[in-house]
Amino acid sequence: MSERRDIDAVEPLGTVGVFSRGIARIPHLSAFLGADRVVFRPDVRRARVDTVVGWGRKPNTARARAWAERAGSRYVMLEDGFLRSLRVGLSGEPPLSLVVDDEGVYYDATAPSRLERLLDGPADPALLERAARCMQLVRTHRLSKYNDSPDRDLGPRTRERVLVVDQTAGDLSVRLGLAHAGGFGAMLEAALEEHPDAEVIVKTHPDVDTGKKTGHLLRASGERVRLLRERAHPVSLLSQVDRVYVMTSLVGFEALVAGKPVTCFGAPFYAGWGLTDDRVTVPRRGVRRTVEELFAAAYLRYARYVNPETGRRCEVERVIEHLALQREMAEANRGTTVCVGFSAWKRRFVPSFLHAPDGALTFARDSSAAERVVKTPDTRLLVWGTREPARLRAVAGRRSIPIWRMEDGFLRSVGLGSDLASPASLVVDRLGIYYDPSRPSDLERILEEAPFTEDELRRARTLRETIVAHGISKYNVGTRARIGPPEGDGRPVVLVVGQVEDDASIQLGCVDVRRNEDLVRCARENRPGAWIVFKPHPDVVSGNRRGAVDPVRASAWCDEIVEEGALSDCLAAADEVHTMTSLVGFEALLRELPVSVYGLPFYAGWGLTRDRHSHPRRTRRLSLDELVAGTLLRYPRYVSRVTGTFTTPEVIVEQLRDARQREGPLSSLRATWAARQLRKAINLAKVMLDAP
Repeated sequence: MSERRDIDAVEPLGTVGVFSRGIARIPHLSAFLGADRVVFRPDVRRARVDTVVGWGRKPNTARARAWAERAGSRYVMLEDGFLRSLRVGLSGEPPLSLVVDDEGVYYDATAPSRLERLLDGPADPALLERAARCMQLVRTHRLSKYNDSPDRDLGPRTRERVLVVDQTAGDLSVRLGLAHAGGFGAMLEAALEEHPDAEVIVKTHPDVDTGKKTGHLLRASGERVRLLRERAHPVSLLSQVDRVYVMTSLVGFEALVAGKPVTCFGAPFYAGWGLTDDRVTVPRRGVRRTVEELFAAAYLRYARYVNPETGRRCEVERVIEHLALQREMAEANRGTTVCVGFSAWKRRFVPSFLHAPDGALTFARDSSAAERVVKTPDTRLLVWGTREPARLRAVAGRRSIPIWRMEDGFLRSVGLGSDLASPASLVVDRLGIYYDPSRPSDLERILEEAPFTEDELRRARTLRETIVAHGISKYNVGTRARIGPPEGDGRPVVLVVGQVEDDASIQLGCVDVRRNEDLVRCARENRPGAWIVFKPHPDVVSGNRRGAVDPVRASAWCDEIVEEGALSDCLAAADEVHTMTSLVGFEALLRELPVSVYGLPFYAGWGLTRDRHSHPRRTRRLSLDELVAGTLLRYPRYVSRVTGTFTTPEVIVEQLRDARQREGPLSSLRATWAARQLRKAINLAKVMLDAP
């Protein structure tokens, strides 16, 4: 998604003065404001300030307003945007969206605001089309202003159900929103009277749910009244009710986006335009507007957004994408995860891939320790790879809880895992693990069954092209090298990819060819006239793992051995690739190279490789972009090195490219024991510094 292209609703602010520490601490504040410079508590005698900003209509903005008046500066109000963050504001999580208003503020119905001005004239048809697309994205991803609350099932619906939305005591949007004289009590009574057979759900505000504020309807009761104080994602409630009553809450507009009828007992920004049943009036708002027009004005033009990765202004679509991913992962990680048998090093980075607002994470040394810490039925056990002892399976059976498996992802790091370079991606598999063909895995299930959209396939194609263009691989190590036969020698180049011979993917995924020496020999037998290039695994070259082939013996079957050369150079020189189960076979497919497979890796059996063995469970014929979509877009989880939040493979590719350019290649993969230990110590220090 590109950076922001919208025209700002407010003129440039120039040099901005800030008097609030809270505002000054907002990350990327200058980008939000479009400011030339931000000055904290400027001196009126020395500082030239074009604009002073304060937080909405709060009483504590008096100093800023007075300073602006004395200095002849413009005063502008800020507020949270409508797609703010994963967690509520009081959690300390910074906003991804702000509104900047030089006329008023959207929740103050006693005076005009910039948002009302934006709704005065007709909207551009292209903007309305974009608004419709964004609304669909919001519905699809089930987004709200805050997005950390769990979905809440209200149970079977046997009659009409009405949602009444409470708000926090002292909320300025209530006082300035022309609230009905009878207040929240009158709103509840109206809901009961106007829907005499309905169940009425009263939902408290998220800040009340966390105990940080109080509300108006906390004592609501009655035969048909159900007070819901538990945390609940508003979108999940909207899908289970027939009508919504609000005073001024944003949930009312979210209900309009969801297609629900809304009654307003105050004057929120979306009331008075012919879309809501209004119990108070705003004479200024006499024009009828559609939901798309309101969304376009409020979400596309009025609110401002920053890209959490770059800190630059961006479009709302980028924030939708980000929040959708955070919410998806929060749902996936909800509950308790017990990690069993993880090394001290893995314990430093694993929490970044498993965190959630409603998630609990603990580590257990062994199966007995794991059983002692299992307390709740929403617990799962997590092991690394296939390290799943029989005793742990017995624990899972006794407690009726699942065992999940974790492994490195396919776009991992700049540096080797065996050198303790921390990963940018991991996979969590609930069925098996991708390199064990003896049983299904989540990846195999995705590739065999999942439908892929055209947008997803276009994204997969672009990602594949970017990976190839940047020469990105799993580890991104090695130096530039010339690969292949001498000039004038027209023999095709066959790249034979070595592996760690005691690796689980060899033990589980190979049938008859299990050693690197046998692989090179088979490649020569199958391609007798080719220039055979053997590339040992970098973990073997570094001395960290087993699998070395005697160069003298290997030379009987290969023409060239490349130990230090970068994988991207090897693939660029190759006409085809031969492998047992190596991920390099998948990376060769990304480059549209023919791949001969001697084992049963995850990318074999789909009609894209020459397979030595069949795989009966894999019956679907995939396109290359479908394979990429399942393998790189859907299956792994990625964590940004910049934000520490979940991110996309596209961002990780850019970060790996930048890290490789910044750090440069290893001077040599082959190193002494002391040099290897130093590399590990440096990488461990990086992980400890980056860990939450």
